[in-house]
Amino acid sequence: MLVKHNNNSISDITSAGQLAQGKMTLISSQTASGSASIEFTSGIDSTYPIYRFEFINLHLSSESKVGFQASTNGGSSYGITLTSTFFYSIHSENDTYTGLSYEGGSDLAQSTSDQIIHPSTDGIDNDENSCGEMYLFNPSSTTFVKHFMGKSNQNGSGGNNDFHNNYFAGYFNSTSALNAIIFRPASGNIDSGTIKLYGIKGD
Repeated sequence: MLVKHNNNSISDITSAGQLAQGKMTLISSQTASGSASIEFTSGIDSTYPIYRFEFINLHLSSESKVGFQASTNGGSSYGITLTSTFFYSIHSENDTYTGLSYEGGSDLAQSTSDQIIHPSTDGIDNDENSCGEMYLFNPSSTTFVKHFMGKSNQNGSGGNNDFHNNYFAGYFNSTSALNAIIFRPASGNIDSGTIKLYGIKGD
């Protein structure tokens, strides 16, 4: 059956209404090279209601967790109070272990510590890395707390070369505008990998 539009066939349509954009705009990209941290100290402002970070092939110099924190003073200091939750699914390379678990060591309750993106790796082989994404909502608001949520994938965790699919979410308990974010391992450096920052318009 031929679909009709205003009683005309599709072949008679000369134009369509404008669709909502909602597209991502790349703001900046940083590539690690033996870096103790990756910071975004500009580009996070009232221009966009949603910001997205992409973690691409993060490879660490030592077995360590990776986390992030926020700043209200352009990165002069970090440590905004936050509350979060964290869980993951897991499957070992040799198929001896699978599971779905709440990661109590990676959640926070009114803490100024770094929010974990992925738990500690077990081994730093050349092919072991992590990838993922995180969304930060309305960081420039001076009325509401600032929510975030994200997920990451990592291999090389656990004695059986486990694969983790991690999920985390929470909020920075501050009504001050957030304007900088830092990503850093608990120990060692980020040998290589890229983090990209995008802005997303709501309409």
